[in-house]
Amino acid sequence: MKVAIIAGFAPSILNFRKALILELVKQAEVAVFAPFEDEVTTQAILSLGVSYYFTEFRATALNPIRDLKALRQLTRQLNAFQPDYLLSYTIKAVIWGSLAAHKTGVRAIYAMITGLGYAFTDLSNLKRKLIHKIVVLLYRYSLRHSQIVFFQNPDDLVLFQQLNIIPSTKNTAILNGSGVDLDYYAASIPVLFPLRFLMVARLLKDKGINEYLQAAEQVKLLHPTVEFHLVGWIDDNPSTISSALLQTYINKKIIIFHGKLVDVRPVLAMSSVFVLPSYREGTPRSVLEAMSTGRAVITTDAPGCKETVRDHYNGYLVPVNNVRALVQAMLKFVENPALITQMGFASRALAEEKYDVRQVNQVILSVMGLYAADEYQPVQKELT
Repeated sequence: MKVAIIAGFAPSILNFRKALILELVKQAEVAVFAPFEDEVTTQAILSLGVSYYFTEFRATALNPIRDLKALRQLTRQLNAFQPDYLLSYTIKAVIWGSLAAHKTGVRAIYAMITGLGYAFTDLSNLKRKLIHKIVVLLYRYSLRHSQIVFFQNPDDLVLFQQLNIIPSTKNTAILNGSGVDLDYYAASIPVLFPLRFLMVARLLKDKGINEYLQAAEQVKLLHPTVEFHLVGWIDDNPSTISSALLQTYINKKIIIFHGKLVDVRPVLAMSSVFVLPSYREGTPRSVLEAMSTGRAVITTDAPGCKETVRDHYNGYLVPVNNVRALVQAMLKFVENPALITQMGFASRALAEEKYDVRQVNQVILSVMGLYAADEYQPVQKELT
């Protein structure tokens, strides 16, 4: 049996799919299809016991000619590997992967919608509206070939049905995100002094980075000893913030910037409260990692984000693009530090209850017919 996994970003194979692949290689020949990142990432992927095919498509590039070339290349690569099953995730991987798989006669095609991203948020300008229409059409055409479409929150499923991307009769399954390794992201006691807020994300406007920076500045005026830490990086996504803006907040000593980290566990361990003011997510993996380590969370009531926080239980939900509400939520922790430990314990309990990566992977594999479904009755309630 052969299984192909297609991703738009090679490091995500290691960060999000490693546990799933290690389960798959026990019973199947597995090949990964993703753009080349660097030699270290390549060797780490190969060490999982898989084949690795380099693809040409880039997750954030807007170049239709290059994408069509990537589709032809991917079709050739799938023809060479001849998979029985195919699982794709991220926008371009789902679209081009599903089309290439159909062209090459793959009998079992599965797509995972891990978030809607740039094409589905803030459609206030013509460029974004055009990209949105194109992506909707491509999704509609490519997903008709999928046996089952996985979603990471019910809002994305409903939106796909409303936009007629998939019909209401389409077989779907809802997952609790990508899951999190509860042992790797072990629980620790939150730091209470100095109180440290932490955001880990690509530095995109859609992730709420502007709101975090502005809220940090306002809280620092009231409580100068509170620290605001930021982990992330600037890339070629159209929604990214400018280096100059980031440097301004660093120079004013409002933000302590750590850059891009391979391992975020040390910064999680030294943090008090995790913050992600995102506009929309599939299910934010960074929040799951923070919850697993026992951190209270402030995030938005947006799709994907609101599934991770039970308001006033393991953190606070705030409206999207609302700096004032974000500041108020932060001040609750500053003025009552006992909430940090209390809600941190609640986050860990919720991670154990819903987001154990082993349970999530059991759902994926049983839906794909690679596990006997009756072995995993406790998690079948997540299917739709």
